[in-house]
Amino acid sequence: MNNTKNSETKRLTWWERTYFPEIVRGLSITFRQMFKPKFTRQYPEQRWEPTGSYRGRPVLVQENEKERCVACGLCSRVCPALAIEVQAGETTREKERYPELFEINMLRCIYCGLCEEVCPEEAIVMSKDYDIVFTSQQEAILGKDKLLVDRSKLEDRLEYLRQYK
Repeated sequence: MNNTKNSETKRLTWWERTYFPEIVRGLSITFRQMFKPKFTRQYPEQRWEPTGSYRGRPVLVQENEKERCVACGLCSRVCPALAIEVQAGETTREKERYPELFEINMLRCIYCGLCEEVCPEEAIVMSKDYDIVFTSQQEAILGKDKLLVDRSKLEDRLEYLRQYK
């Protein structure tokens, strides 16, 4: 038993036990990076355009002036940070329910994307918004008025999700 354990693990030489070769290797990587050309984005003027796989601020999809959400509440149940609150209401339209209240506390949101994965209607998706600023805690609780985004603005994310699923 002891022989197999020793044969599987490599014995370090005295030179390797000093960690000097690893320190030299790390410093060589640092010095190589120092002489490569620098890349700096002038942020407010040059904005970064994220790809479809980027997970930014969660938003609700609005299609034909109506939200797609059917208030099933799966997003709020799967949210590990308990950031989403949904209250359902009855309607006489083609779908039976709609969210009377849909709020996301952005101070709690960890941008994990689980709400997006569990949604059966593709009603909540992660947008490309990455520069989110709040001046108070109350401002960070986003209601339906701030969450609804037209489907045309989210088309690349929805296409990415269809390929993923």
